[in-house]
Amino acid sequence: MAGGSTQWRGRSVISKVVSLLDAFGPEAPELSLGELARITGLPVSTTYRLASELVDWGGLERAAGGSGYRIGVRLWELGALAPRTAELREVALPYMQDLGAATRENVHLAVRDGHEALYVDTIAGRAAVPTRSRRGGRLPLHATGVGKVLLAHAPDALLQELLDTGLQRFTPHTIIEPARLRRTLAEARRTGLACAREEMSPGSRSVASPVTGPGGEVVAALGLVVRTGKGDVRRLGPAVRTAALSISRSLGSRTR
Repeated sequence: MAGGSTQWRGRSVISKVVSLLDAFGPEAPELSLGELARITGLPVSTTYRLASELVDWGGLERAAGGSGYRIGVRLWELGALAPRTAELREVALPYMQDLGAATRENVHLAVRDGHEALYVDTIAGRAAVPTRSRRGGRLPLHATGVGKVLLAHAPDALLQELLDTGLQRFTPHTIIEPARLRRTLAEARRTGLACAREEMSPGSRSVASPVTGPGGEVVAALGLVVRTGKGDVRRLGPAVRTAALSISRSLGSRTR
């Protein structure tokens, strides 16, 4: 741990606290004290002190049996107040519910956060295909329907950054070729719909449409995820597009 102590020497308390919270994720929802110290590089004594203070505040909570830590509800309460997503979720939820009831498929609402699609809300369809997305989760922009919509309407520099970094291939169907991806994004801008066919997970396909704000800017993407074999996913495109336009109008957009 000596290296960890040197690494964090002189860093602020906030930086150390953020590193503790960042250690948790979909693959690590519960961590022991030792795991937290190893992941963050902080001394065990510092990790224990900060984790204990976070537990007292509600940012972390003790796991069953007291052998580990989990994210606490206080962080969820604060996250729900974020103005960027709070109004969006409130406005979109009735339309998402209607779309889910009509199609019985998974409904997703996502915004772009950096190089990823952040899932603001999800509705699981009855007997629908399992998905890798979850509320508060993140997935890559280039391999999902909602991500492609967001990427299609993002600055050109962002796409170039992703291409320069190298796109990950998740399945044999993932589009990673620059020219092909650019054509796909251009089609999404032209039609108002983007599809992903088994690009993130085998057995599932998605179709998504942009949600616009008062100024006509794309603020989110609404999508459906269906099981492969249920026909062309584009047949659900008009329903997704209609729901996305309804959300946009409720947000004050004049987009038609």
